[in-house]
Amino acid sequence: MMNVQIVTDSCAHFTTPHFLQQYPSVMVVPNRLTFAGKTYRDGIDLPLEEALRQIGSQPYAPVIASPTEADFVEAFTRASQGADAIISIHASREMFKSYQNGLAAARQLSGHCPIVVIDSQTLCAAQGILVRVAATAAETEKNLDDVVRIVRGAIERVYTIYSVENIPYLLQNKLMTPSRGVLSTILGIKPFLSVEHGYLTVMEKVRTRAQAVDRLVEFVVEFADVDEVVILQHKSHITEQTRMVQDRLAVDFAGQFVPFMMYSTTMAALVGLDATGVVVFEKEFEAMDDDDF
Repeated sequence: MMNVQIVTDSCAHFTTPHFLQQYPSVMVVPNRLTFAGKTYRDGIDLPLEEALRQIGSQPYAPVIASPTEADFVEAFTRASQGADAIISIHASREMFKSYQNGLAAARQLSGHCPIVVIDSQTLCAAQGILVRVAATAAETEKNLDDVVRIVRGAIERVYTIYSVENIPYLLQNKLMTPSRGVLSTILGIKPFLSVEHGYLTVMEKVRTRAQAVDRLVEFVVEFADVDEVVILQHKSHITEQTRMVQDRLAVDFAGQFVPFMMYSTTMAALVGLDATGVVVFEKEFEAMDDDDF
């Protein structure tokens, strides 16, 4: 069996507790957050709950800086010790520079072990799911090409939407135009964002929280064969909106509990607090043999 090490940035957010203990082959290179004149390493200098608390106390969105090329050179050098190959999974290149920096670092170390750099085309829990897919495949597959194929296939099966309350953060991050932001504020409209082709974009709007719950539930039930569903929120204890989504999904997915978790510091920096998201990981389609007909 190959020894494949997995590297990612801290935009990735893992849906299971103690993930890094469960998968010691995974290494996370931290983003840097700057707000209130100070810079912190994401997940190291500031735990998630403290980071969200500080974000909530600031009038402006923090600045997120991806790991540098030098950061990835150091990470790849450490990961390569005893490894047969490295797979590096990065936040969407359309939103962050992690992929470009990882690619440049991999070129510097081309004489070491093989390094495959992958654009996840997403972030937060969806990116974390892809990291888990890679770590699991690395334990079972016999060659690097098969692991990479499985990860790239999974990218096409992970979907995310968010119901967002914080219009100022969307404006600061240029996820919404000023004119649409003013109109949404005046009319009390809550935007919905989706991650599509690596971009976080406004897809539609609703007027009430009840309508937001309806749309989140509708999004999930559109999928015929679901492997995993996770609700994302900004608090460690369950919010009323999350509870409503859980209750509705319990009817459509009888016997399947849909967990919730806090979304990442990166997502909070993009959409602010008081957002509710849903990540769906669709099961892999299995082609039928002729004998099945």
